[in-house]
This record gives sequence, structure tokens and C-alpha cells, in this order.
Amino acid sequence: MKRPMPRKFWKMTTVAGAAAIALVVMAAGVASAGKKEKVVLPDYVLKAKIMLVAILPDAGEPTDDPFANRRAQEEVEKALMKWGRFQLTQDADLADLVIGVRKGTGKIANPTVNGGPVDSRPGTVEATDDAIRVGVMKGHPPDVTQPGDPGLGTNGTDGSTTDKPHPGIEVGARDDMFKVFQGKVQYPVDNAPVWKYTEKDGLKPPEVKAVAEFRKAVEESEKAAAQKQQQQKQGQNKTP
Repeated sequence: MKRPMPRKFWKMTTVAGAAAIALVVMAAGVASAGKKEKVVLPDYVLKAKIMLVAILPDAGEPTDDPFANRRAQEEVEKALMKWGRFQLTQDADLADLVIGVRKGTGKIANPTVNGGPVDSRPGTVEATDDAIRVGVMKGHPPDVTQPGDPGLGTNGTDGSTTDKPHPGIEVGARDDMFKVFQGKVQYPVDNAPVWKYTEKDGLKPPEVKAVAEFRKAVEESEKAAAQKQQQQKQGQNKTP
């Protein structure tokens, strides 16, 4: 006849077992969280030549730094000029890709000024070590999103749509944001981005890490596409 297990020993065994299971689950979670999944960009991104950089329409201007998004936009354009892969434009109809940027506030919620002429610019002159870009805006800014969209940050406090400056609160905009959208479609920013990068100081010069990470993603995707093409050729050669 088996003697019953002492209650104290049973409790200790149960606690130890639960702790072991918890450690296994935690380890699995850390391994999964630390695993960086590579994203292969679609062909239209790899073939793109012309790019437009715009401030995301839902980005309000922080009251303590109303030109933060404008500066971030210009720093991204300078970083792209240094890369030299794309030609920049201010015409949304010509852009193969549209980059949407928003400067993070470093806060969970931050008072902003929405609407008005803060983000509009009639022209721009940007210089890097080996290039100068002069851009001239004709007419109104590019329509990268549907005008009057009630989900955007240009709404009045009563829910109406307005282009006049008005106070607002931006929530969840703590980190810098960089999104890549397919161009040559109507209202490109209203669609899901093909690639995005969100990180504290991701748009900060001189590195502008968001552009560096996008460049890395493009180069890795080109390598993956070349390997796939080579494998397909090898498969065709083996076919009798």
C-alpha cells in the first residue's frame, strides 16, 4: 500500500513545477520577441525611382515645437539625397513611393496645434555635402490623403473639418514614425504602408536611422530577389 504524499511536500512540488513552467514560457516569449523577422519588399518598391516625403496627415504640431514635423521631413529628404537612389519630388502624381513622417513628442499625450499653414511650404532648398535640391510647390500641397477625412487630425473640436489652426491632443505619438506607401494611386497615405519604422529619435540627424533601416531592407530584398531568380534559373536548367 502506497503511503500518501505529505501535504507540505506536495505543495512544494506544485510550486516548483509551476515555477518551471513559467520559466519555460518566459524563455519562449523572450526568444520569440527577440527574433527579428525579415520583410521582403515588393517589386514596385525595388523598381521605384521617384519619391515624395510628406508629413503624415494625422500629425499635429507640438505646441512647444511647432516646426518639429517640418524639420523631420527635411532631414529625411536630406538623408535620401545622400543615399542617392531616389529622385525627390513635391508632386504626388509623379511619386512611385510616398514616405510619411511624424516626429515623436516623447510623451504619451501632448498638446498640439492642428491645421493651418504650419506644414505647408511654397518651396525648399536643401543641401548635403555633394548635392543641392531646390523644390518649388505650385498650387496646394500634394493630396496624399482624402480631403476632409473625419479620422484625421485636422478636425475641429466640434467634429467638423477645418483647415484653420485649432488646438488638439496627440495621443500615442511618443516615438518618431516613418512609413512607406505605394505611390501613383489615389490618396496613397489612406492605404496600409508597405514598410514602417517606429523608434525614439528614428528621424534624428545626422544618422536618420529610419532611412538607414529602410535602405537595409531594400538591399536585403534585392539580394533575396536575386537569389530567388538564380534558383529559378537553376531549376529550369535541371528540367529535361
